[in-house]
Amino acid sequence: MILTREKILEEIEQGRVEIDPYDPALVGPASIDLRLGGEIRTMDPGSGPIDVEEAIDYRRFSTLRKLDQPFDLVSGQTILGITLERVRLPADLCAWLEGRSRFARLGLLVHVTAGFLSPGINNRQVLEIANLSGRTLRLRAGTPVCQIILQRTEGSAVYRGRFADQSRV
Repeated sequence: MILTREKILEEIEQGRVEIDPYDPALVGPASIDLRLGGEIRTMDPGSGPIDVEEAIDYRRFSTLRKLDQPFDLVSGQTILGITLERVRLPADLCAWLEGRSRFARLGLLVHVTAGFLSPGINNRQVLEIANLSGRTLRLRAGTPVCQIILQRTEGSAVYRGRFADQSRV
């Protein structure tokens, strides 16, 4: 079951869902907007292949940058970003991260494949940001670039994987 605004606000008021920093204006009819945080990772140039395997560490192939100035995302470029907000979910709620249609219509993707937030998470969400348009898109920290849709689970579980407590991109 997808939670609507009324139920989302109840979950937040009861302390079961935490969004930090929290801005009630970002709660929509059935989602919560999340803003782009103040750091990104850009892929380092290279000519050799990257071996895609379970133990891969993306940080070896990228550079961390502060997003204190607007960043021009050129056509075809993919970077990593992170949400400003830390999201904590209880063991009986999961969430789906989606882009916002106003930006998708410009060719901006905010997640390539990793759009699921597991029950019990307590972290900032890393965004796989890509520009599919033929034009450069200018990104700024603080822009609400994505949203999460909360869904009640049948049973409870807690994610304890590799990115359980991520706070950096």
